[in-house]
Amino acid sequence: MQVHHGIEHFRRLSNAVVTSGTFDGVHLGHQKILQRLIESARQSQGESVVLTFWPHPRTVVAADSADLKLLNTLEEKIESLAASGIDHLVVIPFNRDFSLLTSDQFIRNILIDTIGTKRLVIGYDHRFGRNREGGFDYLQAHAHEYGFTVEEIPSQDVEHLAVSSTRIRQALLSGDVSTAANFLGRPYTLSGTVVKGRQLGRQLGYPTANLELPESYKLVPADGVYAVRVRWRNDWYGGMLSIGTNPTVEGTIRTIEVNIFDFDQEIYGEKLTLEFVSWLRGQVKYEGLEPLITQIGQDKVDSLAILHSHSYTK
Repeated sequence: MQVHHGIEHFRRLSNAVVTSGTFDGVHLGHQKILQRLIESARQSQGESVVLTFWPHPRTVVAADSADLKLLNTLEEKIESLAASGIDHLVVIPFNRDFSLLTSDQFIRNILIDTIGTKRLVIGYDHRFGRNREGGFDYLQAHAHEYGFTVEEIPSQDVEHLAVSSTRIRQALLSGDVSTAANFLGRPYTLSGTVVKGRQLGRQLGYPTANLELPESYKLVPADGVYAVRVRWRNDWYGGMLSIGTNPTVEGTIRTIEVNIFDFDQEIYGEKLTLEFVSWLRGQVKYEGLEPLITQIGQDKVDSLAILHSHSYTK
């Protein structure tokens, strides 16, 4: 897959089969569209092209954009789209000027003149252009004028999946990482840098790596304890993750702390990726450290059992 950041240097294609959207999460509904895009390109001996926008359009045009949490960073989105097998990914910078393009300007300036679109594949509810004025009916009515054909993925092909980025966000915010994984087609992940914390885990006998996320917009699941897989460099480990303020020790700052099983490395400043496997329990304030230590011990037992059942441990 070729990644094009912006359209300024994109080489116009002779037979581009195109889809566009934000693709936050690249979930099963998105994957249905991508599969059809690739099939259509193969059938017409064309090249598949995905147009996506960064930052997320809502952060530019919506009043509530500060509250928007995303399922993907740009790096994660690129990685997931690459895994689908498309030929080209064009990341278009979304700003106020771009948001003012009419649907006709978007079609003529971007789809036709820049990309060379011969076939457009879109989801059944896809909208585009200023104030989301364009849609399938508009495209179908003007397809002959524009010189490309349009294919809409039928609603029943996507709706039976019962999936949307919004539903995935809701699941994660309630701690339901299993449902989120079912909708995404893969476990949800967080990536960040290991930073120094209060080192309380070490005192309790369960040292943790404190994760700092580089992007404030990335959605962090509900406070609680989770069984996770942890990637460090190119290796995977089992672990248990705590998200929350550590109320038993009067914590006030929300932290992301992971205890990595069978691991003894100095990793401050290094990158970890957490893969959510299962929710264990909510955050609890215990009366002293002893009951907390007992519970953490049980969390480890539960995590190991879950990871083993998923064939993630020996």
